[in-house]
Amino acid sequence: MDTGRKAGMMNRQLDEKIFIEVNGIRQGMFLQSENTENPVLLYLHGGPGSPEIAFTQDYPTGLEQLFTVCWWEQRGSGISYSRKVTKETMTIGQMIEDATAVTNYLRRRFGKEKIYVLGHSWGSVLGVLTVQKSPELFHGYIGIGQVVCQSKSECLAYSFMVNEFTAAGDRKMLRRLEKFPIDRGGEVSFQYLAVRSVGMMKLGIGIMHHLDSMSDCIKIVLRYKGYTLKDKLHFVMGSGLALKCLWDFVMQTDFVKQVPHLEIPVYIFQGRFDYQVSYSLAKEFADTVKAPVKGFYTFENSAHSPCFEEPKKMCHIIREDVLQGKCGLADG
Repeated sequence: MDTGRKAGMMNRQLDEKIFIEVNGIRQGMFLQSENTENPVLLYLHGGPGSPEIAFTQDYPTGLEQLFTVCWWEQRGSGISYSRKVTKETMTIGQMIEDATAVTNYLRRRFGKEKIYVLGHSWGSVLGVLTVQKSPELFHGYIGIGQVVCQSKSECLAYSFMVNEFTAAGDRKMLRRLEKFPIDRGGEVSFQYLAVRSVGMMKLGIGIMHHLDSMSDCIKIVLRYKGYTLKDKLHFVMGSGLALKCLWDFVMQTDFVKQVPHLEIPVYIFQGRFDYQVSYSLAKEFADTVKAPVKGFYTFENSAHSPCFEEPKKMCHIIREDVLQGKCGLADG
């Protein structure tokens, strides 16, 4: 049974934090809308294991003005973390089944034949594969910070950072990077990811172009009023669990080869400064994938998170192109 807080249902506004059973596990989500008659959007967060609604407190997206937005916190992540979630169930197949089940819940609840889906970062892996399996459930797909071939992306990012820190004479960062020779087949380990995050934040090519350190991201989560103290603890625990269980799969992606076509409109929003997920590889995927309608959109002042960095531009594109089934504002 749904439990949560409802606001202004008489005027079709919605603001809920709810929990539902998804394939045998209690999972949580936040629902936001200025008008529940609007289309429904399922937002698939990144990570793996890093829900993103907390960022909307400091960086509002405006998505709730265009959609009824479901900020689902995936199995084992954030408010969906539980000791009942075992490592054995934290698989891509299970995640796709969960995303499909949440989609069907939203369709039933809001009386929609189809919904939209937005995948950010890791969520773009889950989004593409969910759409590939069940295209009949969706009007269109939006990929932000689109993962394509993460092994290639990591090599491109590593080489860029080495070149930049060499030019800047930052010997400390160079020494830290040189412990992990990613460009020569070195393992993209969790230890490297920690170093990589520091380097990317310094260069403005990571989570956001204008965020200086990972501590800023942690503070955003800690300040979020929608989380209880227990929720914040679960956020940390879930992030570690999901990353350990799903990172190897992320590194195996090659969507240019694995996903040659999708049966619904595809829209890719990519930050010009994004090296956390390669801008050039995302563009290659947008160029090669076959879809009824497709568009690639460059966000000139963003790194990995155009949804939080340039929300007005994002909403303009969604209003004029995505909701109209067009691609008139796309690059080129």
